[in-house]
Parts: sequence; C-alpha cells; structure tokens
Amino acid sequence: MEHVSRLMGERAKVFNLQLILFIIEGTLMRYSLVMLVLNELEGLKEILPRIKREWLDEVVIIDGGSTDGSIEYIQSLGFKVTPQQVKGLITGIKEGIETATGDAIIGFTPDNNMIPEKIPELINKMEEGYDMVIVSRYLEGAKSYDDTLVSGFGNWMFTKLVNILFKTNYTDVLGYYRVYRKDLLKELHIDEIELSIDTLLCIRCKKFNKRVAEIPGDEPPRIGGKSSRSIIGNGIMELKTIIREFLNK
Repeated sequence: MEHVSRLMGERAKVFNLQLILFIIEGTLMRYSLVMLVLNELEGLKEILPRIKREWLDEVVIIDGGSTDGSIEYIQSLGFKVTPQQVKGLITGIKEGIETATGDAIIGFTPDNNMIPEKIPELINKMEEGYDMVIVSRYLEGAKSYDDTLVSGFGNWMFTKLVNILFKTNYTDVLGYYRVYRKDLLKELHIDEIELSIDTLLCIRCKKFNKRVAEIPGDEPPRIGGKSSRSIIGNGIMELKTIIREFLNK
C-alpha cells in the first residue's frame, strides 16, 4: 500500500507539472518580428546586431531583391532570409505576415527609424492583455527625428481626424512600429493588406472594441536606403481609408 501511495503521489506531481506547463504555453503568445529589406545594408549594420534572439520567437526577414550585400550580411549574423515572391511594398508585408508562425506580429523596418531596444517593452505591454500596442512617436515627449514639415503635419492631421470621427484618443495612427495579434486581421475583417493598414487597424480596433495601448518611442533619422513611399500618394490613400471607414460606420 505504501508503494502504491508513493507511486500515485509521484504521478500527481508529474500531472500538476504538465498542467502548469500547459497553462503557461497556452497563455503566452509567440512573437514574430517581420522585417522587409531592399538594399538596406547601412541600416542593417546599425540595427540587426541589437535585436536579441531571446526577445522573440521568430525573426522573419523578407528580401525584395537586394544587390548591395544586405542578404549576405543578414545571413552572416545567422538570420534566415526569405526571398520576396512578388515585388511591391504591400505584397512584401503580406508575404511577411503569411510566413510568420507566431501568434503576434511586430512590424519593423531596418532603416534605423525604429529602436530595437523598445521590443521587450512592446511585448510586456502586449502581455497585459491588449490586442495591439503601438510605439507612438508623439506620446509623452517622444519625438520623430525623421519628420519633415510635411510628414509631421500629415501625421498630426490624420491622427486628429481619426480621433474626431471615431472618438478615439490615439497619438500616432500612422506609426508602423507596433505589435498586434495575427488573428486580429481576420477578426477585424481586413481581407486585403493596403498602404494605410496601420490607420485601418486603429479604426477597426475601435469599431470592434479591441484593446489598444500606446507606449512612447522616438523615431531616429533614417540611415541609408531609400524610402519607396510617396508622401502625396500615401496621404491620398490615408484620407480615402478614413472617409471610407467613416461612411461605413
């Protein structure tokens, strides 16, 4: 009897340990950082060594056809490079999200506009139960050192417009540096990725009563490479998205 009792006690301990591991694994999300690259060697040399593997479950790097040594440099640091199948910024974002296996996506650029050391803070905030957390360039003294007069005004104007029309309190709806649950796209009925995806996420989260938070974070000046975005074209797309979403409230 004593042997049986001891055996049952040991099995109970094993069961309890398995239960604890199941609960932990079931509640903690897996995080995938998604980065698009196209001839960003200079920025990569500044940024990539500062991204610590222990912060993340996965780093997805989609390369759009670099010829400046970016691919070789990324691989030299032990990161995997996935060639982009269809050219274009939007398709690159889509391929990155589809390639990611994590529960949550962190949008990141290799041009020095995003501070890697904010990643742990971003994840910690997300673990408080939010559906999306944004690194705001304009919250609590944070500043964009990459803004021009035009882009700075545009960021302020579109954020203000979203806040007025949708009764929100965002400080940075256009910021790409953010983390969100991967299945959020399906829940918000976002079937197609578009240029104004960041603003659309902010608006739809409000419509569907999702939990969103912002943390402050500076935007350093861009290093190397060349932005593929048109300020005027991007502005028109943002405005069209905001008007469309307001009319479909």
